[in-house]
Order: sequence, then structure tokens, then C-alpha cells
Amino acid sequence: MLRLILTLVGVIGISTAFVVTDTLAVYTDQETNSANAFDTGSVDLANAPDSAIVTFTNMAPGNSVIQPLTVTNSGSLDLRYAMTATATNADSKNLRDQLLLTVRTQTANPCSSEDGAVLYGPAALSAGAFGDATQGAQAGDRTLLIGTNESLCFKVELPAASANSFQSAAATVTFTFDAE
Repeated sequence: MLRLILTLVGVIGISTAFVVTDTLAVYTDQETNSANAFDTGSVDLANAPDSAIVTFTNMAPGNSVIQPLTVTNSGSLDLRYAMTATATNADSKNLRDQLLLTVRTQTANPCSSEDGAVLYGPAALSAGAFGDATQGAQAGDRTLLIGTNESLCFKVELPAASANSFQSAAATVTFTFDAE
């Protein structure tokens, strides 16, 4: 009987050795995919001239000034942009709300032809805007592809019906262009 038990233990041990040996034999392989790199583009909106677009000294009722401004996409990505005007009065006469602003796209003709599409106005200089600086595509936003530009025409006028109360008045405006 002892012999039978020893024989059974030996058979179980040999069987286990074969099973363990079979489970340890596995084929493996590994590959790498390196040099995956990322960089970001840029949004860079430029305007020319980068100083005052429209100025007028000793303006009288019925006078106006019109000048072009070139907006350029100098970045490496297409962009959308919007414009807002911030106007202040140097006195209490409120000239900023009396002056009328019109912004148009410039065609092949000079700005004085006033034949481009109207983006704003004619309306109060102090409320001047087109598009929306809020992130994401908004109504009125302008689009510029990489390396392109467009010319806009800015016209500011003092209406002929302006009252005597606007004599010796002064206002200053800043045009801000927001791009994304």
C-alpha cells in the first residue's frame, strides 16, 4: 500500500511539473513609437497705422474725416476678430455721443468712395463696435486667414444739425481689436 501511495504521489508530482513547465513558456514582443511632438500656433493681429486712425482739429458741423486701417493676421493660425470703441469726453459737453462713426470694408476704391460693406454705423462714436469679443464665433466677427489682411474705412462726422452747445468740445476714442 505504501508503494501505491508513493507511486500516486510521484505521478501527481510529474503531472504538476509538466503543467507548470507549459505555462511558463510564453512568447513576447514590444514595439515603441517615439518622437511624437506637439507645438501650438499663435494668434497675432496687427493694425496699421498703429497710432491714431482719425483725428480732426477745429471740427465744425457738417465736417467729417475718413481714413483706412489695415488689419493683418501675422500669426500662424486663422483668426476671428471684433472691434469696440471706448470714447471719453474731455469736458461735460458729451461730444463722444454727438459724433457719428461709420466703419466699412474697403473695396478696390479709396475710402472716400464709401462703397464698402457697412460693419457699423452711422451711429454714436461712443458705442462703436462690430463682432463680439466673447470667445467663440459670434455674429459680426471678421475672419482672417493666415498671412492675410483687410482694409477698413473709419469715418467720423459731426452732424450738420449739431447745436451751439458743442462748440469747443473735445472727445477721445480708442479702438480695440480682439482676436481669437
